[in-house]
Amino acid sequence: MSPDSATPRAENACFTIHGIGVSGGIAIGHAHLFHGMSTEVAHYEIAGHDVGREQRRYDRAVKEVRDELQALTDDVLHGPASELAPFVNVHRMLLEDAAFSEAPREIIREQRCNAEWALRSQLDELTAQFGDIEDEYLREREADVRQVAERVLAALAGSRRRLPVKPAREDAEMILVARDLSPADVILFHEHPFAAFLTDMGGATSHTAIIARSMAMPAVVALHHSRSLIREDELIVVDGNEGIVVVNPSPAALAEYRLRQNQERLAREKLRQIRSAPAITLDREPVALHANIELPTDMDAVRESGATGIGLFRSEFLFMNRADLPSEDEQYEAYREVVEGMQGKPVTIRTLDIGADKALDGQENLAENPALGLRAIRYCLAEPRLFNAQLRAILRASRHGRAQILIPMICSQHEITLALAAVARAKAELKEEGVKFDSQVPVGAMIEIPAAAIALPMFIRSLDFLSIGTNDLIQYTLAIDRTDDAVSHLYDPLHPAILALVAGVIRTATRHGKPIAVCGEMAGDVRLTRLLLGFGLRHFSMHPASLLAVKQRILTTDLAGIEATVAKVLRSDDPDRIAALVDKLNA
Repeated sequence: MSPDSATPRAENACFTIHGIGVSGGIAIGHAHLFHGMSTEVAHYEIAGHDVGREQRRYDRAVKEVRDELQALTDDVLHGPASELAPFVNVHRMLLEDAAFSEAPREIIREQRCNAEWALRSQLDELTAQFGDIEDEYLREREADVRQVAERVLAALAGSRRRLPVKPAREDAEMILVARDLSPADVILFHEHPFAAFLTDMGGATSHTAIIARSMAMPAVVALHHSRSLIREDELIVVDGNEGIVVVNPSPAALAEYRLRQNQERLAREKLRQIRSAPAITLDREPVALHANIELPTDMDAVRESGATGIGLFRSEFLFMNRADLPSEDEQYEAYREVVEGMQGKPVTIRTLDIGADKALDGQENLAENPALGLRAIRYCLAEPRLFNAQLRAILRASRHGRAQILIPMICSQHEITLALAAVARAKAELKEEGVKFDSQVPVGAMIEIPAAAIALPMFIRSLDFLSIGTNDLIQYTLAIDRTDDAVSHLYDPLHPAILALVAGVIRTATRHGKPIAVCGEMAGDVRLTRLLLGFGLRHFSMHPASLLAVKQRILTTDLAGIEATVAKVLRSDDPDRIAALVDKLNA
Protein backbone atom coordinates (compact mmCIF):
# COMPACT_ATOMS: atom_id res chain seq x y z
CA MET A 1 0.00 0.00 0.00
CA SER A 2 1.30 3.47 -0.86
CA PRO A 3 0.44 6.03 1.83
CA ASP A 4 -0.83 9.47 0.95
CA SER A 5 1.78 12.18 1.38
CA ALA A 6 -0.45 14.13 3.79
CA THR A 7 -1.28 11.16 6.05
CA PRO A 8 0.78 10.80 9.27
CA ARG A 9 2.32 7.38 9.72
CA ALA A 10 3.49 5.36 12.65
CA GLU A 11 7.17 5.15 13.51
CA ASN A 12 8.95 2.38 11.52
CA ALA A 13 5.78 1.61 9.55
CA CYS A 14 6.39 -0.61 6.52
CA PHE A 15 5.06 0.65 3.17
CA THR A 16 5.90 0.75 -0.52
CA ILE A 17 6.12 3.58 -3.04
CA HIS A 18 5.84 3.03 -6.78
CA GLY A 19 7.74 5.02 -9.41
CA ILE A 20 9.65 4.45 -12.63
CA GLY A 21 12.61 2.09 -12.51
CA VAL A 22 15.23 3.75 -14.71
CA SER A 23 18.23 1.60 -13.79
CA GLY A 24 17.88 -2.04 -12.82
CA GLY A 25 19.13 -3.88 -9.79
CA ILE A 26 18.33 -4.12 -6.08
CA ALA A 27 19.91 -2.00 -3.36
CA ILE A 28 19.36 -2.19 0.40
CA GLY A 29 20.52 0.60 2.66
CA HIS A 30 19.71 3.51 4.93
CA ALA A 31 18.13 6.68 3.57
CA HIS A 32 20.00 9.93 3.35
CA LEU A 33 17.74 12.87 2.50
CA PHE A 34 19.26 15.39 0.12
CA HIS A 35 17.57 18.76 0.54
CA GLY A 36 19.02 20.52 -2.49
CA MET A 37 17.83 24.06 -3.15
CA SER A 38 14.23 25.25 -3.21
CA THR A 39 13.09 27.43 -6.09
CA GLU A 40 10.65 29.28 -3.80
CA VAL A 41 12.01 32.81 -3.52
CA ALA A 42 11.08 36.17 -2.04
CA HIS A 43 9.81 39.03 -4.20
CA TYR A 44 10.67 42.62 -3.43
CA GLU A 45 11.03 45.86 -5.36
CA ILE A 46 14.30 47.72 -5.75
CA ALA A 47 14.98 51.41 -6.38
CA GLY A 48 15.77 52.53 -9.91
CA HIS A 49 19.36 53.43 -8.98
CA ASP A 50 19.87 49.86 -7.65
CA VAL A 51 18.99 48.12 -10.93
CA GLY A 52 22.59 48.04 -12.16
CA ARG A 53 23.85 46.69 -8.86
CA GLU A 54 21.19 43.95 -8.84
CA GLN A 55 22.07 42.98 -12.41
CA ARG A 56 25.73 42.71 -11.43
CA ARG A 57 24.77 40.53 -8.46
CA TYR A 58 22.95 38.24 -10.88
CA ASP A 59 25.94 38.21 -13.25
CA ARG A 60 28.26 37.22 -10.39
CA ALA A 61 25.98 34.31 -9.46
CA VAL A 62 25.90 33.06 -13.06
CA LYS A 63 29.70 33.30 -13.27
CA GLU A 64 30.07 31.43 -9.99
CA VAL A 65 27.91 28.57 -11.26
CA ARG A 66 29.73 28.57 -14.61
CA ASP A 67 33.10 28.34 -12.86
CA GLU A 68 31.79 25.63 -10.53
CA LEU A 69 30.57 23.49 -13.44
CA GLN A 70 33.81 24.07 -15.37
CA ALA A 71 35.86 22.99 -12.36
CA LEU A 72 33.71 19.90 -11.93
CA THR A 73 34.14 19.04 -15.62
CA ASP A 74 37.91 19.47 -15.37
CA ASP A 75 38.03 17.28 -12.26
CA VAL A 76 36.23 14.35 -13.85
CA LEU A 77 37.48 14.67 -17.43
CA HIS A 78 40.40 12.29 -17.00
CA GLY A 79 39.07 10.28 -14.10
CA PRO A 80 36.65 7.38 -13.61
CA ALA A 81 33.67 9.70 -14.17
CA SER A 82 34.91 11.12 -17.49
CA GLU A 83 31.91 9.76 -19.38
CA LEU A 84 29.69 12.06 -17.31
CA ALA A 85 31.40 15.32 -18.31
CA PRO A 86 29.16 15.90 -21.40
CA PHE A 87 26.08 16.01 -19.18
CA VAL A 88 27.61 18.79 -17.08
CA ASN A 89 28.57 20.59 -20.29
CA VAL A 90 24.87 20.70 -21.20
CA HIS A 91 24.25 22.79 -18.10
CA ARG A 92 27.20 25.03 -18.86
CA MET A 93 25.82 25.66 -22.37
CA LEU A 94 22.39 26.47 -20.95
CA LEU A 95 24.00 29.15 -18.80
CA GLU A 96 25.37 30.78 -21.95
CA ASP A 97 21.93 30.93 -23.55
CA ALA A 98 20.18 34.31 -23.56
CA ALA A 99 17.34 32.75 -21.56
CA PHE A 100 19.73 32.71 -18.58
CA SER A 101 22.38 35.28 -19.44
CA GLU A 102 20.11 38.13 -20.63
CA ALA A 103 16.40 37.57 -19.94
CA PRO A 104 16.56 37.80 -16.10
CA ARG A 105 18.65 40.99 -16.39
CA GLU A 106 15.88 42.51 -18.52
CA ILE A 107 13.23 41.45 -16.01
CA ILE A 108 15.24 43.15 -13.24
CA ARG A 109 15.34 46.34 -15.31
CA GLU A 110 11.71 46.28 -16.45
CA GLN A 111 10.08 45.20 -13.17
CA ARG A 112 12.66 46.66 -10.77
CA CYS A 113 12.63 43.42 -8.83
CA ASN A 114 15.28 41.36 -7.03
CA ALA A 115 17.43 38.95 -9.04
CA GLU A 116 15.91 35.84 -7.43
CA TRP A 117 12.40 36.82 -8.48
CA ALA A 118 13.55 37.73 -11.98
CA LEU A 119 15.11 34.28 -12.43
CA ARG A 120 12.07 32.58 -10.90
CA SER A 121 9.79 34.45 -13.34
CA GLN A 122 11.99 33.46 -16.27
CA LEU A 123 12.04 29.84 -15.09
CA ASP A 124 8.23 29.77 -14.96
CA GLU A 125 8.05 31.09 -18.52
CA LEU A 126 10.60 28.56 -19.80
CA THR A 127 9.05 25.52 -18.12
CA ALA A 128 5.57 26.47 -19.36
CA GLN A 129 6.84 25.95 -22.91
CA PHE A 130 7.60 22.29 -22.20
CA GLY A 131 3.99 21.38 -21.50
CA ASP A 132 3.04 20.93 -25.15
CA ILE A 133 6.11 18.93 -26.16
CA GLU A 134 5.23 15.29 -26.80
CA ASP A 135 8.70 13.86 -27.40
CA GLU A 136 9.79 12.21 -24.14
CA TYR A 137 13.48 13.12 -24.36
CA LEU A 138 12.83 16.75 -25.24
CA ARG A 139 10.11 17.18 -22.63
CA GLU A 140 12.47 15.98 -19.94
CA ARG A 141 14.98 18.70 -20.81
CA GLU A 142 12.78 20.83 -18.55
CA ALA A 143 14.67 19.20 -15.69
CA ASP A 144 17.98 20.53 -17.03
CA VAL A 145 16.59 24.07 -17.25
CA ARG A 146 15.21 23.86 -13.71
CA GLN A 147 18.45 22.39 -12.31
CA VAL A 148 20.52 25.21 -13.80
CA ALA A 149 18.13 27.78 -12.32
CA GLU A 150 18.37 26.13 -8.92
CA ARG A 151 22.15 26.37 -9.00
CA VAL A 152 22.01 30.08 -9.80
CA LEU A 153 19.44 30.62 -7.03
CA ALA A 154 21.74 28.81 -4.63
CA ALA A 155 24.62 31.06 -5.66
CA LEU A 156 22.44 34.14 -5.12
CA ALA A 157 21.64 32.84 -1.64
CA GLY A 158 25.31 32.22 -0.91
CA SER A 159 25.00 28.43 -0.80
CA ARG A 160 25.72 25.50 -3.09
CA ARG A 161 24.15 22.13 -3.84
CA ARG A 162 26.41 19.63 -2.14
CA LEU A 163 26.25 16.01 -1.16
CA PRO A 164 27.60 15.21 2.33
CA VAL A 165 31.36 14.94 2.69
CA LYS A 166 30.84 11.42 4.01
CA PRO A 167 27.74 9.31 4.70
CA ALA A 168 26.16 9.45 8.13
CA ARG A 169 26.63 5.69 8.62
CA GLU A 170 29.87 3.90 7.86
CA ASP A 171 28.55 0.46 8.80
CA ALA A 172 25.89 0.20 6.07
CA GLU A 173 25.17 1.25 2.52
CA MET A 174 23.45 4.56 1.97
CA ILE A 175 20.66 5.40 -0.47
CA LEU A 176 20.19 8.98 -1.57
CA VAL A 177 16.63 10.34 -1.47
CA ALA A 178 16.08 13.62 -3.30
CA ARG A 179 13.43 15.79 -4.88
CA ASP A 180 15.63 15.86 -7.97
CA LEU A 181 19.30 15.43 -8.89
CA SER A 182 21.32 17.12 -11.59
CA PRO A 183 24.07 15.36 -13.57
CA ALA A 184 26.60 17.38 -11.58
CA ASP A 185 25.11 16.01 -8.34
CA VAL A 186 25.24 12.45 -9.60
CA ILE A 187 28.90 12.79 -10.60
CA LEU A 188 29.71 13.18 -6.92
CA PHE A 189 28.49 9.60 -6.44
CA HIS A 190 31.97 8.58 -7.57
CA GLU A 191 33.25 10.11 -4.32
CA HIS A 192 30.56 8.68 -2.03
CA PRO A 193 29.51 5.08 -1.38
CA PHE A 194 25.84 5.48 -2.24
CA ALA A 195 24.27 2.21 -3.33
CA ALA A 196 21.30 3.73 -5.19
CA PHE A 197 19.22 6.85 -5.48
CA LEU A 198 15.56 7.74 -5.80
CA THR A 199 13.91 11.01 -6.74
CA ASP A 200 10.44 12.50 -6.71
CA MET A 201 10.92 13.91 -10.20
CA GLY A 202 12.51 12.72 -13.44
CA GLY A 203 11.80 10.19 -16.16
CA ALA A 204 13.32 7.32 -18.07
CA THR A 205 15.24 9.54 -20.51
CA SER A 206 16.41 12.24 -18.11
CA HIS A 207 20.15 12.83 -18.05
CA THR A 208 20.22 11.62 -14.46
CA ALA A 209 18.58 8.34 -15.49
CA ILE A 210 21.05 7.89 -18.35
CA ILE A 211 23.93 8.44 -15.93
CA ALA A 212 22.45 5.94 -13.45
CA ARG A 213 22.31 3.29 -16.17
CA SER A 214 25.86 4.04 -17.27
CA MET A 215 27.01 3.55 -13.66
CA ALA A 216 24.88 0.39 -13.25
CA MET A 217 23.34 1.99 -10.14
CA PRO A 218 19.79 1.00 -9.15
CA ALA A 219 17.50 4.02 -9.40
CA VAL A 220 13.79 4.81 -9.19
CA VAL A 221 12.38 8.21 -10.22
CA ALA A 222 8.97 9.92 -10.41
CA LEU A 223 8.08 8.81 -6.86
CA HIS A 224 6.38 12.20 -6.22
CA HIS A 225 6.32 12.00 -2.39
CA SER A 226 9.44 10.09 -1.31
CA ARG A 227 11.08 13.16 0.24
CA SER A 228 8.07 13.78 2.48
CA LEU A 229 7.41 10.12 3.30
CA ILE A 230 10.88 8.73 3.96
CA ARG A 231 12.77 9.74 7.08
CA GLU A 232 16.49 10.12 7.56
CA ASP A 233 18.33 6.84 8.20
CA GLU A 234 15.31 4.60 7.63
CA LEU A 235 16.08 1.23 6.09
CA ILE A 236 14.82 1.05 2.51
CA VAL A 237 14.94 -1.33 -0.45
CA VAL A 238 15.25 0.07 -3.97
CA ASP A 239 14.06 -2.30 -6.69
CA GLY A 240 15.14 -0.64 -9.92
CA ASN A 241 13.78 -3.56 -11.95
CA GLU A 242 10.18 -3.06 -10.87
CA GLY A 243 10.27 0.64 -9.92
CA ILE A 244 9.42 -0.12 -6.28
CA VAL A 245 10.77 1.32 -3.03
CA VAL A 246 10.06 -0.57 0.21
CA VAL A 247 10.44 1.50 3.38
CA ASN A 248 11.12 -0.30 6.69
CA PRO A 249 10.74 -3.77 5.11
CA SER A 250 9.52 -6.60 7.28
CA PRO A 251 12.08 -9.29 8.21
CA ALA A 252 10.55 -11.66 5.63
CA ALA A 253 10.59 -9.01 2.87
CA LEU A 254 14.15 -8.01 3.75
CA ALA A 255 15.31 -11.63 3.60
CA GLU A 256 13.60 -12.08 0.23
CA TYR A 257 15.24 -8.98 -1.24
CA ARG A 258 18.65 -9.94 0.14
CA LEU A 259 18.26 -13.33 -1.56
CA ARG A 260 17.27 -11.69 -4.85
CA GLN A 261 20.15 -9.23 -4.54
CA ASN A 262 22.62 -12.09 -4.11
CA GLN A 263 21.07 -14.00 -7.00
CA GLU A 264 21.46 -10.92 -9.24
CA ARG A 265 25.10 -10.57 -8.23
CA LEU A 266 25.79 -14.21 -9.07
CA ALA A 267 23.88 -13.86 -12.35
CA ARG A 268 25.95 -10.81 -13.34
CA GLU A 269 29.18 -12.66 -12.61
CA LYS A 270 27.98 -15.60 -14.66
CA LEU A 271 26.94 -13.38 -17.56
CA ARG A 272 30.37 -11.76 -17.71
CA GLN A 273 31.81 -15.19 -18.49
CA ILE A 274 29.97 -15.27 -21.84
CA ARG A 275 30.99 -11.76 -22.93
CA SER A 276 33.44 -13.02 -25.57
CA ALA A 277 31.38 -16.06 -26.61
CA PRO A 278 29.63 -15.88 -29.98
CA ALA A 279 25.82 -15.61 -29.84
CA ILE A 280 24.71 -18.92 -31.34
CA THR A 281 21.52 -20.89 -30.68
CA LEU A 282 21.58 -24.54 -29.63
CA ASP A 283 20.99 -25.53 -33.25
CA ARG A 284 24.04 -23.48 -34.33
CA GLU A 285 22.22 -20.43 -35.78
CA PRO A 286 24.38 -17.28 -35.36
CA VAL A 287 22.78 -14.08 -34.06
CA ALA A 288 24.25 -10.54 -34.20
CA LEU A 289 24.03 -8.55 -30.98
CA HIS A 290 24.69 -4.84 -31.39
CA ALA A 291 24.49 -1.91 -28.98
CA ASN A 292 22.54 1.36 -29.01
CA ILE A 293 24.48 4.49 -28.03
CA GLU A 294 23.82 8.21 -27.65
CA LEU A 295 27.33 9.66 -27.48
CA PRO A 296 30.93 8.53 -28.11
CA THR A 297 31.36 8.38 -24.35
CA ASP A 298 29.15 5.26 -24.34
CA MET A 299 31.88 3.21 -26.01
CA ASP A 300 33.29 1.77 -22.78
CA ALA A 301 29.91 0.21 -21.99
CA VAL A 302 29.75 -1.19 -25.53
CA ARG A 303 33.13 -2.87 -25.20
CA GLU A 304 32.24 -4.20 -21.75
CA SER A 305 29.05 -5.77 -23.14
CA GLY A 306 30.85 -7.67 -25.90
CA ALA A 307 28.64 -6.14 -28.61
CA THR A 308 29.68 -7.03 -32.15
CA GLY A 309 28.66 -3.64 -33.56
CA ILE A 310 26.70 -0.43 -33.03
CA GLY A 311 23.17 -0.99 -34.26
CA LEU A 312 21.94 2.53 -33.46
CA PHE A 313 23.99 5.68 -32.92
CA ARG A 314 21.37 8.29 -31.98
CA SER A 315 23.09 11.28 -33.57
CA GLU A 316 20.53 13.80 -32.30
CA PHE A 317 22.28 13.80 -28.92
CA LEU A 318 25.08 15.76 -30.61
CA PHE A 319 22.54 18.47 -31.47
CA MET A 320 20.65 18.66 -28.18
CA ASN A 321 20.80 21.41 -25.58
CA ARG A 322 23.00 23.88 -27.40
CA ALA A 323 22.49 27.30 -28.88
CA ASP A 324 24.31 26.44 -32.11
CA LEU A 325 24.46 23.49 -34.50
CA PRO A 326 27.42 21.12 -34.45
CA SER A 327 29.62 21.79 -37.45
CA GLU A 328 30.41 19.17 -40.06
CA ASP A 329 33.91 18.80 -38.58
CA GLU A 330 32.55 18.39 -35.04
CA GLN A 331 30.16 15.69 -36.20
CA TYR A 332 32.90 14.00 -38.21
CA GLU A 333 35.15 13.77 -35.14
CA ALA A 334 32.34 12.20 -33.08
CA TYR A 335 31.45 9.66 -35.77
CA ARG A 336 35.11 8.89 -36.48
CA GLU A 337 35.77 8.23 -32.78
CA VAL A 338 33.01 5.62 -32.67
CA VAL A 339 33.81 4.04 -36.05
CA GLU A 340 37.50 3.71 -35.18
CA GLY A 341 36.66 2.48 -31.71
CA MET A 342 34.68 -0.44 -33.12
CA GLN A 343 37.78 -1.64 -35.03
CA GLY A 344 36.10 -2.78 -38.19
CA LYS A 345 32.78 -3.81 -36.64
CA PRO A 346 29.68 -2.14 -38.17
CA VAL A 347 28.45 1.22 -36.87
CA THR A 348 24.93 2.29 -37.88
CA ILE A 349 24.48 6.05 -37.55
CA ARG A 350 20.90 7.30 -37.54
CA THR A 351 20.49 10.67 -39.19
CA LEU A 352 19.03 13.49 -37.13
CA ASP A 353 15.79 12.34 -35.50
CA ILE A 354 14.49 15.66 -34.26
CA GLY A 355 11.64 17.86 -35.35
CA ALA A 356 9.29 20.75 -34.84
CA ASP A 357 9.08 19.99 -31.13
CA LYS A 358 12.65 21.29 -30.83
CA ALA A 359 13.47 24.37 -32.87
CA LEU A 360 17.23 24.12 -33.24
CA ASP A 361 17.67 27.86 -33.62
CA GLY A 362 15.85 28.42 -30.32
CA GLN A 363 12.70 29.85 -31.83
CA GLU A 364 9.29 28.96 -30.45
CA ASN A 365 7.63 25.79 -31.67
CA LEU A 366 4.20 26.34 -33.20
CA ALA A 367 3.34 22.72 -34.05
CA GLU A 368 0.16 21.48 -32.35
CA ASN A 369 1.19 17.82 -32.57
CA PRO A 370 4.97 17.53 -32.94
CA ALA A 371 4.95 13.71 -32.95
CA LEU A 372 3.01 13.80 -36.23
CA GLY A 373 4.68 16.89 -37.64
CA LEU A 374 7.94 17.96 -39.26
CA ARG A 375 10.35 15.55 -37.59
CA ALA A 376 13.13 13.06 -38.44
CA ILE A 377 13.61 12.64 -42.22
CA ARG A 378 10.84 15.15 -42.91
CA TYR A 379 12.77 17.78 -41.00
CA CYS A 380 16.08 16.88 -42.66
CA LEU A 381 14.59 17.10 -46.14
CA ALA A 382 13.17 20.51 -45.23
CA GLU A 383 16.63 21.63 -44.01
CA PRO A 384 18.94 20.44 -46.83
CA ARG A 385 22.06 22.26 -45.63
CA LEU A 386 21.80 20.72 -42.16
CA PHE A 387 21.18 17.29 -43.71
CA ASN A 388 24.04 17.68 -46.16
CA ALA A 389 26.50 18.57 -43.40
CA GLN A 390 25.56 15.47 -41.44
CA LEU A 391 25.73 13.15 -44.45
CA ARG A 392 29.15 14.54 -45.39
CA ALA A 393 30.38 13.98 -41.82
CA ILE A 394 29.15 10.37 -41.79
CA LEU A 395 30.66 9.66 -45.20
CA ARG A 396 34.00 11.16 -44.16
CA ALA A 397 34.01 8.94 -41.06
CA SER A 398 33.23 5.86 -43.19
CA ARG A 399 36.84 5.60 -44.36
CA HIS A 400 37.88 4.74 -40.80
CA GLY A 401 35.80 1.57 -40.53
CA ARG A 402 32.35 0.20 -41.38
CA ALA A 403 29.77 2.96 -41.20
CA GLN A 404 26.12 2.66 -42.21
CA ILE A 405 23.51 5.41 -42.67
CA LEU A 406 20.08 4.85 -41.15
CA ILE A 407 17.17 7.11 -42.19
CA PRO A 408 14.45 7.45 -39.49
CA MET A 409 10.67 7.66 -39.87
CA ILE A 410 10.51 6.65 -43.53
CA CYS A 411 6.92 6.51 -44.77
CA SER A 412 7.01 6.48 -48.59
CA GLN A 413 9.08 5.77 -51.67
CA HIS A 414 9.22 9.52 -52.32
CA GLU A 415 11.06 10.14 -49.05
CA ILE A 416 13.51 7.34 -49.80
CA THR A 417 14.19 8.76 -53.27
CA LEU A 418 14.88 12.21 -51.84
CA ALA A 419 17.06 10.84 -49.03
CA LEU A 420 19.13 8.71 -51.42
CA ALA A 421 19.53 11.73 -53.72
CA ALA A 422 20.85 13.73 -50.76
CA VAL A 423 23.39 10.98 -50.03
CA ALA A 424 24.43 10.97 -53.69
CA ARG A 425 24.92 14.76 -53.63
CA ALA A 426 27.10 14.55 -50.53
CA LYS A 427 29.19 11.83 -52.16
CA ALA A 428 29.61 13.86 -55.35
CA GLU A 429 30.77 16.91 -53.37
CA LEU A 430 33.33 14.92 -51.40
CA LYS A 431 34.60 13.22 -54.53
CA GLU A 432 35.02 16.55 -56.29
CA GLU A 433 36.91 17.90 -53.25
CA GLY A 434 39.19 14.87 -53.20
CA VAL A 435 37.97 13.73 -49.77
CA LYS A 436 38.22 9.98 -49.17
CA PHE A 437 35.16 7.99 -48.09
CA ASP A 438 33.61 4.55 -48.53
CA SER A 439 31.62 4.84 -51.76
CA GLN A 440 29.66 1.70 -50.84
CA VAL A 441 28.28 2.90 -47.50
CA PRO A 442 25.01 1.01 -46.94
CA VAL A 443 21.87 3.14 -46.55
CA GLY A 444 18.91 1.74 -44.63
CA ALA A 445 15.61 2.89 -43.17
CA MET A 446 13.86 2.65 -39.84
CA ILE A 447 10.45 1.03 -39.95
CA GLU A 448 8.52 2.80 -37.20
CA ILE A 449 5.37 3.99 -38.99
CA PRO A 450 2.62 1.41 -39.61
CA ALA A 451 2.24 2.59 -43.22
CA ALA A 452 5.91 1.78 -43.88
CA ALA A 453 5.54 -1.68 -42.36
CA ILE A 454 2.44 -2.44 -44.46
CA ALA A 455 3.78 -0.96 -47.73
CA LEU A 456 7.32 -2.30 -47.29
CA PRO A 457 7.31 -4.46 -50.46
CA MET A 458 6.79 -1.29 -52.53
CA PHE A 459 10.14 0.28 -51.63
CA ILE A 460 12.35 -2.34 -49.98
CA ARG A 461 14.44 -2.79 -53.14
CA SER A 462 15.75 0.78 -52.78
CA LEU A 463 17.36 0.05 -49.41
CA ASP A 464 20.42 -1.89 -48.26
CA PHE A 465 19.05 -2.83 -44.83
CA LEU A 466 16.17 -2.20 -42.41
CA SER A 467 15.80 -1.58 -38.69
CA ILE A 468 12.51 -1.77 -36.80
CA GLY A 469 12.06 1.00 -34.24
CA THR A 470 9.55 -0.73 -32.00
CA ASN A 471 9.10 2.18 -29.56
CA ASP A 472 7.50 4.49 -32.13
CA LEU A 473 5.92 1.64 -34.08
CA ILE A 474 3.96 0.62 -30.98
CA GLN A 475 2.94 4.18 -30.12
CA TYR A 476 1.82 5.04 -33.64
CA THR A 477 0.00 1.75 -34.13
CA LEU A 478 -1.86 1.86 -30.81
CA ALA A 479 -2.28 5.66 -30.84
CA ILE A 480 -0.95 6.09 -27.30
CA ASP A 481 1.85 8.04 -25.66
CA ARG A 482 3.63 5.71 -23.27
CA THR A 483 4.96 8.74 -21.33
CA ASP A 484 1.40 9.85 -20.52
CA ASP A 485 0.39 8.33 -17.17
CA ALA A 486 -3.27 8.29 -18.23
CA VAL A 487 -2.67 5.90 -21.16
CA SER A 488 0.78 4.40 -20.58
CA HIS A 489 -0.79 1.14 -19.39
CA LEU A 490 -2.06 0.64 -22.96
CA TYR A 491 1.49 0.49 -24.32
CA ASP A 492 1.70 -3.21 -25.19
CA PRO A 493 4.43 -4.85 -27.30
CA LEU A 494 2.39 -8.08 -27.24
CA HIS A 495 -0.69 -6.54 -28.84
CA PRO A 496 -1.67 -8.81 -31.78
CA ALA A 497 -1.36 -5.90 -34.23
CA ILE A 498 2.19 -5.15 -33.09
CA LEU A 499 3.25 -8.79 -33.31
CA ALA A 500 1.75 -9.09 -36.80
CA LEU A 501 3.55 -5.96 -38.01
CA VAL A 502 6.94 -6.93 -36.55
CA ALA A 503 6.75 -10.49 -37.81
CA GLY A 504 5.55 -9.28 -41.21
CA VAL A 505 8.43 -6.82 -41.63
CA ILE A 506 10.97 -9.51 -40.68
CA ARG A 507 9.44 -11.98 -43.17
CA THR A 508 9.38 -9.39 -45.97
CA ALA A 509 13.01 -8.37 -45.39
CA THR A 510 14.14 -11.99 -45.26
CA ARG A 511 12.27 -12.81 -48.46
CA HIS A 512 14.02 -9.94 -50.26
CA GLY A 513 17.43 -10.79 -48.86
CA LYS A 514 17.74 -7.56 -46.84
CA PRO A 515 19.39 -7.50 -43.40
CA ILE A 516 16.81 -6.64 -40.76
CA ALA A 517 17.33 -5.57 -37.13
CA VAL A 518 15.16 -4.57 -34.20
CA CYS A 519 16.61 -1.62 -32.30
CA GLY A 520 13.73 -0.61 -30.00
CA GLU A 521 13.04 -1.68 -26.42
CA MET A 522 11.69 -5.03 -27.60
CA ALA A 523 15.21 -6.04 -28.66
CA GLY A 524 16.53 -5.67 -25.11
CA ASP A 525 13.57 -7.35 -23.40
CA VAL A 526 14.82 -10.85 -22.61
CA ARG A 527 11.23 -12.06 -22.24
CA LEU A 528 10.72 -11.39 -25.97
CA THR A 529 14.06 -12.75 -27.23
CA ARG A 530 12.80 -16.19 -28.21
CA LEU A 531 9.64 -14.77 -29.71
CA LEU A 532 11.67 -12.51 -32.00
CA LEU A 533 14.00 -15.38 -32.87
CA GLY A 534 10.93 -17.39 -33.81
CA PHE A 535 9.83 -14.53 -36.09
CA GLY A 536 13.14 -14.99 -37.93
CA LEU A 537 15.09 -12.10 -36.38
CA ARG A 538 18.85 -12.63 -36.35
CA HIS A 539 20.02 -9.09 -35.57
CA PHE A 540 19.24 -7.39 -32.24
CA SER A 541 20.37 -3.92 -31.12
CA MET A 542 19.86 -2.72 -27.55
CA HIS A 543 21.23 -0.81 -24.57
CA PRO A 544 24.61 -2.37 -23.67
CA ALA A 545 23.37 -3.26 -20.19
CA SER A 546 20.78 -5.66 -21.66
CA LEU A 547 23.06 -7.44 -24.10
CA LEU A 548 24.54 -10.25 -22.02
CA ALA A 549 21.16 -11.35 -20.65
CA VAL A 550 19.79 -11.52 -24.19
CA LYS A 551 22.87 -13.45 -25.29
CA GLN A 552 22.35 -15.98 -22.52
CA ARG A 553 18.77 -16.54 -23.66
CA ILE A 554 19.96 -17.05 -27.25
CA LEU A 555 22.59 -19.58 -26.17
CA THR A 556 19.87 -21.68 -24.51
CA THR A 557 17.35 -21.49 -27.37
CA ASP A 558 16.47 -24.36 -29.71
CA LEU A 559 14.84 -22.73 -32.74
CA ALA A 560 13.10 -25.91 -33.85
CA GLY A 561 11.68 -26.36 -30.37
CA ILE A 562 10.01 -22.93 -30.24
CA GLU A 563 8.60 -22.91 -33.78
CA ALA A 564 5.17 -24.33 -32.95
CA THR A 565 4.63 -22.04 -29.95
CA VAL A 566 5.61 -18.93 -31.92
CA ALA A 567 3.14 -19.90 -34.65
CA LYS A 568 0.39 -20.14 -32.03
CA VAL A 569 1.27 -16.65 -30.76
CA LEU A 570 0.80 -15.18 -34.24
CA ARG A 571 -2.52 -16.98 -34.70
CA SER A 572 -3.95 -15.82 -31.38
CA ASP A 573 -5.91 -12.64 -30.72
CA ASP A 574 -6.41 -13.35 -26.99
CA PRO A 575 -4.04 -11.23 -24.83
CA ASP A 576 -4.09 -13.73 -21.96
CA ARG A 577 -3.29 -16.64 -24.26
CA ILE A 578 -0.49 -14.67 -25.94
CA ALA A 579 1.02 -13.87 -22.55
CA ALA A 580 0.78 -17.53 -21.50
CA LEU A 581 2.43 -18.68 -24.73
CA VAL A 582 5.27 -16.19 -24.27
CA ASP A 583 5.76 -17.51 -20.73
CA LYS A 584 5.89 -21.01 -22.20
CA LEU A 585 8.63 -19.91 -24.60
CA ASN A 586 10.71 -18.78 -21.64
CA ALA A 587 10.06 -21.81 -19.45
